Amino acid sequence: MASSSGNDDDLTIPRAAINKMIKETLPNVRVANDARELVVNCCTEFIHLISSEANEICNKSEKKTISPEHVINALESLGFGSYIAEVKDVLQECKTVALKRRKASSRLENLGIPEEELLRQQQELFAKARQQQAELAQQEWLQMQQAAQQAQLEAASASAAQQAGSSQDEDEEDDM
Repeated sequence: MASSSGNDDDLTIPRAAINKMIKETLPNVRVANDARELVVNCCTEFIHLISSEANEICNKSEKKTISPEHVINALESLGFGSYIAEVKDVLQECKTVALKRRKASSRLENLGIPEEELLRQQQELFAKARQQQAELAQQEWLQMQQAAQQAQLEAASASAAQQAGSSQDEDEEDDM
């Protein structure tokens, strides 16, 4: 790294991200761990170099926020002009994705239904679901009660039949 301050260790790209990029770019190639570490350090240094140059360009234009144009100008001034076309394509892709996210998040707002009304509808749905759950529990309880009554009737019938059978046996013994 360019500087030797203690905070530079905190400013690295996550190794998992680098490993994923390497696997996607070179799926059939094995890369040694020290080579992966070197790639992480190179990426970190490259980002530091570009962002520092973009910051200087930003300051020269008396702006307080680094814009994509500052980064593109930094690439050009550092001799990476061959990457500018691809960088612009990626920038356009990022803008498209961001726009889709904004549209998706604003769908709720575009419904034209006030938040209070949506909350009321949600509460109604919850109440309806609770009512259905209570009715289902009631039906299950009634079925269990009916099954218990049926079992009691069957047990009583079996007991009565057994008593009737044993009293017939006694009558037959008395006849002998």
